[in-house]
Amino acid sequence: MKELGDRIYRVLLVLCVLSVIADLFYEKHAYFWWENLIGFHAMYGFVACVALVLVAKQLRKLLMRPEDYYDR
Repeated sequence: MKELGDRIYRVLLVLCVLSVIADLFYEKHAYFWWENLIGFHAMYGFVACVALVLVAKQLRKLLMRPEDYYDR
């Protein structure tokens, strides 16, 4: 099973690198100067995903019910 996880990791890594390289080969129509930076959209997506996970972890503390909430 570890080999499958390693293979999936490598495939995802290659796809991420290829998506950043593909960013070099098309014309961008950006509104802001930072949208023209190489790999901006990939990095923006990664940061947004990490922020979503961190916010969800904090929100869990606020919304979590006790284990016996429905069995009282």
